[in-house]
Amino acid sequence: SGNGPFPGIIDLYGTGGGLPEYRACLLANHGFAVLALAFYSYEDLPKGMKEFHLEYFEEAVNYMLQHTQVKGPGIGLLGHSKGGDLCVSMASFLKGIAATALINGSVANVGAVLRYKDITIPPLGSNPKRVKVGKSGIADIIDALNNPLEGPDRQSFIPLEKAECCFLFIVGQDDHNWKSEFFAVEGSKRLQAHGKEKPEIVCYPGAGHYIEPPFFPMCAASMHLLFGKPVMWGGEPKAHCEAQIDAWQQIQAFFRKHLTGKPSGTSSKL
Repeated sequence: SGNGPFPGIIDLYGTGGGLPEYRACLLANHGFAVLALAFYSYEDLPKGMKEFHLEYFEEAVNYMLQHTQVKGPGIGLLGHSKGGDLCVSMASFLKGIAATALINGSVANVGAVLRYKDITIPPLGSNPKRVKVGKSGIADIIDALNNPLEGPDRQSFIPLEKAECCFLFIVGQDDHNWKSEFFAVEGSKRLQAHGKEKPEIVCYPGAGHYIEPPFFPMCAASMHLLFGKPVMWGGEPKAHCEAQIDAWQQIQAFFRKHLTGKPSGTSSKL
């Protein structure tokens, strides 16, 4: 409600594709102007995750920056999983980003080639032999990805030191999709090594990969579209659900601080 303009956020989900809008709707209810952005497997977008062109995401950023209902001068980015590393790439190469929040995101480019103008970032390599499959047939892929600090895989590390925004890393310490805490720590080291502000890192013991808004049921395992098999996402139910409640407050407070310059209130409007 109100006349605005409102602090603006672009919201991206992960390898599930399509257009999940529920988190954007909930954020809009808390006073943000939010664009839920699909990036594959939706309408006329590509069906598969082979390569992404950052110009597509740049168009979305410019749309938000020019929108009469969006309060400038910068906008926020919120990304989960693959959406997280896309947000890191957007913050690193595009103008107009003031704050970037990642929910179990990566600081290496994962799953598809990323192109922007004359820049190409290859996807982080992986080794299927490191995947463990239990009696249930559900795979644990936590060790599948290569280390982005070693060998040719260093080319996949996104140059987030180029970003001119603040970062928030939300980390589930029982994430079985990939090593989210490792990514957050290495991202922080890279930023500080280049004289940038230390990011906020909020870690949740017992929380898995799918940290959703409060009171969403925990998703312990499901089909992984990139992997082609059901995988475990991790998480202990009580700790995970408590993390979802707290992370929701942390994310809103972060965006209010960096997009409006005002400290966050704690009023609940669920």
